[in-house]
Amino acid sequence: MSADLRAVVADDEQLAREELGYLLGQVGGVSVIGQAVNGVEALATIEQLQPDVVFLDVQMPGLTGFEVARRMLHTRSPSHIIFVTAYDQHAIEAFEVNAVDYLLKPVDPARLRLAVDRARRRIASDRAPDQTGSAPGLNQAELEKLIELVSQRQSRRERLAVKVGERFLLVQAEEIIYASLADEGITVVTGQLRGTSNYRTLDELQDRLDPGVFWRVHRSHLVNINKIKEIVPWFSRNFLLRMKDDKSTEIPVSRTQTRRLREYLKL
Repeated sequence: MSADLRAVVADDEQLAREELGYLLGQVGGVSVIGQAVNGVEALATIEQLQPDVVFLDVQMPGLTGFEVARRMLHTRSPSHIIFVTAYDQHAIEAFEVNAVDYLLKPVDPARLRLAVDRARRRIASDRAPDQTGSAPGLNQAELEKLIELVSQRQSRRERLAVKVGERFLLVQAEEIIYASLADEGITVVTGQLRGTSNYRTLDELQDRLDPGVFWRVHRSHLVNINKIKEIVPWFSRNFLLRMKDDKSTEIPVSRTQTRRLREYLKL
């Protein structure tokens, strides 16, 4: 029987560390030999204990998980890195395209088992006679590309300024129900407010939003597909979208986007 993998868990939340430790116990074959509550402590713990695998929370005080990984690469640490992240599913795509191991919070036991099995295989491979000493499964170029892609996806989800009267209010992108082009500019509607955007065109606004969530269903309307209350059949087999704002606003869907909507919702 193979020896247990020696692991360090780095996360600034105690409950998250305890939960991951418990799940690793359920998976079996992994011994948690150290924990860290921030990036600086993680580096010191890793250097002292030289674990086989490190579970790195991406968002930690002091040094982020990415910064810890950078320094591990510079010191040519042999530890295998598995990122643990609370990023949303769209940002997670960046991890996947870089073939980097990651776990999405809350950690799924089956996904954890898969990551541990993969780490075990990679570590065994890196201990072969042609081992270079670099960190298993990750190099500097992959890490930098990962950081760039995650940053790009996160930038699409930042807060937006909406003018209401003489004031500018900041709203989270996911709070937007829809945006429509009107004579006075672009109207932006959330559950709590209705105002205007300083973006000149819907194209500019759309570029700052998550394309998987915000659909240009009509040349004059951009909607958050998670804020659709009802899909109403309209003439010529088209649809109206009744939105979740206080007025239950009805937004027409163009013929082209009707086809996309049918495919997405299996209508």
